[in-house]
Amino acid sequence: MAKALKEKVLSLKMLSHSVFRMSIESEYISSTALPGQFVNIKCGDGINNILRRPISICGVDRQKGTFDIAFQVRGKGTRLLSEYSGEDLIDLTGPLGNSFSLPHTLIPQKHSKVAAVGGGIGIFPLLFLLKEMNNAEKHAYLGFRDCRSMVMVEDFREVTDKLLISTDDGSAGYKGAVTDLFEQHIKTWDKPDIIYACGPVPMLRKIVSIAQAHDIMCQVSMEQRMGCGIGACLVCVCATRQDDGWKYSRVCKDGPVFWGQDVIFEE
Repeated sequence: MAKALKEKVLSLKMLSHSVFRMSIESEYISSTALPGQFVNIKCGDGINNILRRPISICGVDRQKGTFDIAFQVRGKGTRLLSEYSGEDLIDLTGPLGNSFSLPHTLIPQKHSKVAAVGGGIGIFPLLFLLKEMNNAEKHAYLGFRDCRSMVMVEDFREVTDKLLISTDDGSAGYKGAVTDLFEQHIKTWDKPDIIYACGPVPMLRKIVSIAQAHDIMCQVSMEQRMGCGIGACLVCVCATRQDDGWKYSRVCKDGPVFWGQDVIFEE
């Protein structure tokens, strides 16, 4: 159940020229949040900041009662968020949205093979997901624009059995799309039991296509602009399959995590 909260900012760290990681003290969020969920944050006061910003949870520390978010500065709201400092109070609502399904709930009594594929800022919820997994062989595939855009690589290395990187310009790791890197690698690795993905829509479309071609379960976390964050305004709808037809689903409330085969991706 989501709650409206005012919590204390513990720290803010710049990860790259436009990406920041914030640690927030919250007994409630840290004890209830699940991988894939997000918080809706009021970034500042004034007419330009009426709408809250949805930001994925990238990790929790249940013992310390803290959780982390990571975000990229893209506008006035996130610019204001990047100016917070320790001891500031932050106005947020959460945890919101549906979470990923952990492997042990889908494939009980089996040591699972898991692939997590992230592009750009879509990597953030996948870090929380991988940290929460036990009894699984975990491979992560992260795609960035270039080496200067790479963030949280060491965090992912600590929680995975294998980490592969791609950059669009080849300045680090594989040169090209992370989807191509992933498709090549699963040909040399026993196919995973499940794929988790978060990133731009073209990336998700290709990952779902690969999963279907190889008969692999797949869950995707949709990145979508949101208004209210609680399913009332219908700003963030996406098309999903329903019986023999389709419907609009609210990414904030029905998602952001969906089974890949249920999402209708526009060409």
